[in-house]
Amino acid sequence: MSEAVLGAAAKRKPPFAPYHKWDRDFFLIYVVLIWFGVVVGFGSDLIRHVRTGEAPYPLIVHFHAAAFSGWLALLTVQVLLIRARRQDIHRKLGMAAMVLAPVMVVLGIAAAITVHRALFGLPVTKPTHNLAFLAIQLTDMLAFATLTAAAFVQRRNPPAHKRLILLATLYIADAGFGRWLGGSIVALLGADGFWPTYARIYLPCGLLMLGIGGYDLVTRKRLHPVYVAAIGWIFVLQLTAVTLNRSPLWKPVALQLIGQG
Repeated sequence: MSEAVLGAAAKRKPPFAPYHKWDRDFFLIYVVLIWFGVVVGFGSDLIRHVRTGEAPYPLIVHFHAAAFSGWLALLTVQVLLIRARRQDIHRKLGMAAMVLAPVMVVLGIAAAITVHRALFGLPVTKPTHNLAFLAIQLTDMLAFATLTAAAFVQRRNPPAHKRLILLATLYIADAGFGRWLGGSIVALLGADGFWPTYARIYLPCGLLMLGIGGYDLVTRKRLHPVYVAAIGWIFVLQLTAVTLNRSPLWKPVALQLIGQG
């Protein structure tokens, strides 16, 4: 073998290491952070809802909340099972998660449309009550659906699978983090403009998503190609969502979706 071939082989990057000794704690910490952001965000929103005497949430919202809470609980159990080296149970519960995911998508879309239909014609008291925000909510469901579907396809590739599941969960956790930190971001950057809107909605979870890449650079010295592709897809969806949210062309479409067109 020539020296050139040997040199090329030596320079070739090693394959992405499937496991690292820090993975057990890293993924558990991320699950805890997601729980914290969602509980604080929705908890404070629920307290305000009760204090101000607003109308009860439609029943579909409660089903949506139950399904999302079930997803987080299942994700927590799955991470703990891997820590306990019970991959056999993890795989069986994984199939249950893949059944729950499309149910969550249907409930998420139904809840968003139902709430906006109920709020139609009323004064807008929150950014999420604005009909244009439907673009963000529907894109959330599209992102979750595509990322979880990709995770199912990659279920025999553990490094890709768990990163896709974590990214999918972080994407829809933006609702909780936005309720918690959105006001502070608005106070810092303002409420107007494309990028302030983007930051208010996506910045907290976006930083956590980038943190996964930072962790891989520290532990593997490289990014997983599936992670790179997923981050690119996420960024495209986020840009599309904010563009629609701010576009006057979206309002007639949203009106049609809630049956008011």
